[in-house]
Amino acid sequence: MNIDDLKNTWNDDVSEETPEISIEHSNKINLPLEKIRRNMRMEFWSTVGILIFGFLIVWIPIPEAPFKFKFYLTVLLFSMVIVVSFFFSKFFKLYKDISSPMMKTYENLKDLKYQFDLNKQYYLSFMLSFVPFLVCELIIVIEFIPNPKPLSNVQIATTILSMLAVGLFGLFLLGKYWYRIFYGKYVSQIESLLIELKK
Repeated sequence: MNIDDLKNTWNDDVSEETPEISIEHSNKINLPLEKIRRNMRMEFWSTVGILIFGFLIVWIPIPEAPFKFKFYLTVLLFSMVIVVSFFFSKFFKLYKDISSPMMKTYENLKDLKYQFDLNKQYYLSFMLSFVPFLVCELIIVIEFIPNPKPLSNVQIATTILSMLAVGLFGLFLLGKYWYRIFYGKYVSQIESLLIELKK
């Protein structure tokens, strides 16, 4: 067998392993992908809006607040921007991949499903990454907001630890619920199509 025969055999094998998806299935894939893209855009712009609103809240309505209070909150908000930028860079990669021309092969679709699974983990990590920010905000509020009766050390420790526990649990549940509503049901549709194509 010569080199050309080997190349032809190899090309035949590759084309058999990655069959093209029919137009009907492509249309079924594009609908959930478009909904995922729309939700990703909405989530990105709403996050940007929330961060801008946070900066405005710190600097505009409370001019009499101590400089240290504003400075600490500003540093905290900038830290949040860094964390958000990191996670949104991961989400943007997925957004670009699903915005490319429609999936042509079963293998491309399998790869996309893997990316969705990976991004689900990123998403939960993204939500949980806000727990330290909540705790820091609480510490700043305890330190700077005047209290008629100062809190004891035990009260401060109890408040911060309970906030940490509630924050972790609450943000984890919120992340799972939010992901399921905005992305999970569409990912499930794509997984169903994968099973259907595999038959």
